[in-house]
Amino acid sequence: MYTFSNKLRNLAFTFMVIGLAGLVYGFLSAPKTIEEAKAMVAASHHDAGHGEDHATTTTHADEAAHGSEHGAAGHAEEGHDASHDEHVFHQLQNKPWAALYVAAFFFFMISLGVLAFYAINRAAQAGWSPVLFRVMEGITAYLLPGGIIVVIILALSGFHLNHLFIWMDPEVVAHDKLIAGKVGFLNVPFFLGRAVFFLAGWTLYRFISRKYSLAQDEAGDDSNHVKNFRWSAGFLVFFIVTESIMSWDWIMSIDPHWFSTLFGWYVFASMFVTGITVIALISIYLKSKGYLEFVNDSHIHDLGKFMFGVSVFWTYLWFSQFMLIWYSNIPEEVTYFITRIEDYNLPFFGMIAMNFLFPLLILMNSDYKRTNYFVVMAGIVIVLGHYLDVFNMIMPSAVGDQWFIGIPEVGGFLFFLGLFIFIVFTALTKAPLLAKGDPYMGESERFHY
Repeated sequence: MYTFSNKLRNLAFTFMVIGLAGLVYGFLSAPKTIEEAKAMVAASHHDAGHGEDHATTTTHADEAAHGSEHGAAGHAEEGHDASHDEHVFHQLQNKPWAALYVAAFFFFMISLGVLAFYAINRAAQAGWSPVLFRVMEGITAYLLPGGIIVVIILALSGFHLNHLFIWMDPEVVAHDKLIAGKVGFLNVPFFLGRAVFFLAGWTLYRFISRKYSLAQDEAGDDSNHVKNFRWSAGFLVFFIVTESIMSWDWIMSIDPHWFSTLFGWYVFASMFVTGITVIALISIYLKSKGYLEFVNDSHIHDLGKFMFGVSVFWTYLWFSQFMLIWYSNIPEEVTYFITRIEDYNLPFFGMIAMNFLFPLLILMNSDYKRTNYFVVMAGIVIVLGHYLDVFNMIMPSAVGDQWFIGIPEVGGFLFFLGLFIFIVFTALTKAPLLAKGDPYMGESERFHY
């Protein structure tokens, strides 16, 4: 039985306290008036040229917020109610909310990615992975609390406490024909209803599968294992549909003028590789502390292969989405990438290097995937790289060119990292780390090649 050390618990609480302080600072330092926002923008620009460049940048979110399909100059000429200064004011007010939302969604998607990986292994009746099932079940314990936090943030957006989702503003919908055409799907009650339904379905499977997993340890036959297999196979059908809709709702609708048919798969690849990476990192940590003695280098090697393979898959989806949109050069589509290349140049291209080039170079070597040091090094980079991926998906539409990875962003990451560590490692103490009743456990323990 795993014992949650006081040192690790104190570290988790420290992260949470520091992170919470950073988030509170972000909310307190957000501008309260348009004049404060103008002063903050002026202070952040070191020269006139820099300010002029950003003043002319327009994203889909900018256009939708003003209720027009024209650029910033067109807004001023046509005399729309919402001025550029008002829009910048909303962007700066969004910054702490966006920092909170990016971190909340990122750690939630880790647990959801692990749940999918767990279900796949259950449904495939894989022989190599049962020694890791308890680690996966511990990570998915974060799914419900992490999901509740995300849904609360979505609900607060629906109550107009922030401007993350501009389609939730009736005034915007009234002046924007494109968003008005989507109101049958993008309306607050249906949106929140879908969110609750998705979270309920995912957590129901996690609860049932965990129950059968623990019951199998004491059972005299394989009946619980068979039930788990059936539930896992059914869940995967439910998951592949709901994950796609979730990615449209929770991320893509932040920029309601843009869409991609690959987006659901793209988000899935990101959460899948990050979840597998976290399984590897936690397994290596537990083994270093004298637990998981039944996990050997071949298990870590297989996790490394998945980290490598899914990183390549993520890159394939990223390039497919980018190349088709960039080559077709349709204005309402390509603006999505122009905004990120112009205003988010470093995090945009940096995450490609972190999520593709680094794991490719490190994990291509078979021997390196058996070496904990290299797996941990690659894993940390992959986790941070996919945080930047979520950052790039959300921030440009939420805060425009007013982004900065500062105290609120770091605070949000640390708070949810501490909460994640506390919940996951607490869950690991609730049951033996070896699912001894699994019929494939003998094969898993003898897994070598």
